[in-house]
Amino acid sequence: MTATVTTPRATGLDASTPASSFARHRTGVVLVGALALLILGAFLIGGGTWPRSLTVDLTGPLGHVSDWIIDNRDTHPLFLYFFGHISNAVVLSVRGVYLVLLAAGWAGVTVAAGLIAWRVAGVRLALTAVAAFILCALLGMWVPTMQTLALMVVAVLASVILGALLGLAAGLSDRVFRSLRPVLDTMQVMPAFAYLLPVVLVFGIGVPAAVLATVVYAAPPMARLTALGLRDADAGVMEAAASLGATGRQRLLTARLPLARKELLLGLNQTIMMALSMAVIASVIGAGGLGDRVYQALASVDVGAALAAGIPIVLLAVVLDRVTAAAGNRIGTTARQAGPAWSGWAVVVAGTVGAAVVARLVSKPTWPDAWTVGIAEPVNEAVGWMTDHLYSGVPVIGGTADWAAHFTTWILDPVRDGLQWLPWWALLLLVAVLAMVIGTWRTTLTAVLAMAAIGVLGVWDPALNTLSQVLAGVAVTLVIGFAVGIAASRSERVERLLRPVLDVFQTMPQFVYLIPVVALFGVGRAPAVAAAVIYALPAVVRITTQGMNGVDPVVMESSRSLGATGMQQLRKVQLPLARPALLLAVNQGVVLVLAVVVIGGLVGGGALGYDVVFGLAQGDLATGLVAGAAIVCLGLMLDRVTQPTQRRTEKGA
Repeated sequence: MTATVTTPRATGLDASTPASSFARHRTGVVLVGALALLILGAFLIGGGTWPRSLTVDLTGPLGHVSDWIIDNRDTHPLFLYFFGHISNAVVLSVRGVYLVLLAAGWAGVTVAAGLIAWRVAGVRLALTAVAAFILCALLGMWVPTMQTLALMVVAVLASVILGALLGLAAGLSDRVFRSLRPVLDTMQVMPAFAYLLPVVLVFGIGVPAAVLATVVYAAPPMARLTALGLRDADAGVMEAAASLGATGRQRLLTARLPLARKELLLGLNQTIMMALSMAVIASVIGAGGLGDRVYQALASVDVGAALAAGIPIVLLAVVLDRVTAAAGNRIGTTARQAGPAWSGWAVVVAGTVGAAVVARLVSKPTWPDAWTVGIAEPVNEAVGWMTDHLYSGVPVIGGTADWAAHFTTWILDPVRDGLQWLPWWALLLLVAVLAMVIGTWRTTLTAVLAMAAIGVLGVWDPALNTLSQVLAGVAVTLVIGFAVGIAASRSERVERLLRPVLDVFQTMPQFVYLIPVVALFGVGRAPAVAAAVIYALPAVVRITTQGMNGVDPVVMESSRSLGATGMQQLRKVQLPLARPALLLAVNQGVVLVLAVVVIGGLVGGGALGYDVVFGLAQGDLATGLVAGAAIVCLGLMLDRVTQPTQRRTEKGA
């Protein structure tokens, strides 16, 4: 463990140099310096919120840009011959896929889903896929499901092509990789809502804006994993190919790409999941389909209708995730082949066409209305019962509305008021200290500049309101997530019971989490935080469990032989050695909580999320775009202060 710290390669410093002494006492030096600056700043600068003199009012310039785009959208050559062609291509593509799905009918699509799952992942997943599509139809959501699926097909195809091209360039060129990495890092921490307003401004409300926002949001994972797979190709294989006289193109096609197949399929899996999540969120800007049903139902607080549309979204997510993940797992294994590779796909095509033709001859291609089951009314009745009996007045424990009110009064309000009470320079100093303790000077500078940019944009107080919700949500997530993750790591039975629950929850799009919290807690900041906690919890639990299970068994056995108890092993061995995984869990928890807290603006979360929603609804570019930029800066700052560098992780280990 300690060898990586004391060797010259790990530290690059001799133990006797002043620099090495500073490295050893880095945290203490930073804290003492911060305390000195805090005292000095209190005398020289004083208190107060972000000074108005240091803000930049973008209302005028952004208003002029918005007016120019609106006035020239139908006449300017840039829109007519570039953006216009892109918009038309997207509309025609989505409409073409949708018409094909309608022509295949419910029988053809269901059989196609089952056969594709069988061909890629086996009989068990084939039955799951068939049951999922039939359930979508039973809920009366067949047409919206096909609309969402058509948008998904086009968006995923475009995302994969764009991401693969960027990843290919980054994988083959160090310069492109260095240039692209900060862009992908920034896009990774950007909440989905931040992508909506710019595309709406250019393409207007509708399917083109929704598809393009989805592409921009979903392409980065494909680009990152493609670059990773190409750059991590086995050096021995590449050298052997070069020694045989293969050209660069031949090495790419015959060595690099085959060796990167698992990463490419993982990128496809992640792109599909992010595209589905964004396709649902994009219903705010006219994507239609299932997301629009959920959005409209939430706007009218119709939990039953929202759940009826939310269940098919979850089913689509589960099926797509399982099939692509199973395809990735089969790469490199000796999969059973009953004949030539093309014969299986011929069966898929023949079975789909046959089912579609038979269904059209027997009855209408659409799912019969008599076969649908309405769940909205029973769910709303259950919600009404909960409102009458569980919201308040429950003996001893209180009701869900009481919990939400107490959480807001005792946690959210004090944290928000405390952040807004702090002098602006003191908050920047606090960000710098956190970033410096856990990262480097570069990450510190990035975090401080991102936080200062929020003040310059003139949204300091709303951003601190959002930050208070994120901090509260992260605290709850980490307490529960670490406890559950540690329990799962110490009990195989607990881990087995949790695995299917975590799998389902990790595949659910962000939008869907708003449905149960609205039913339980109503609207407000506390429900937004609750949805964020539910969304982030599976990732924290899973990373914590993997980190704890990854501790060297030899070290555990050695501590046990020395007489350490289970609690001592946990405190003195597992937790210190799992520190990198725990820090990664913190980082992912922060990013995921922020993503849903922003969406919580739809259910009364307020702050920056509300500003983005208001800007989208009113076409107010200044309000929406400034709030979106502030969200990006907030996400960048939170990512930097919770993402330790490799060097710092090694020192901590």
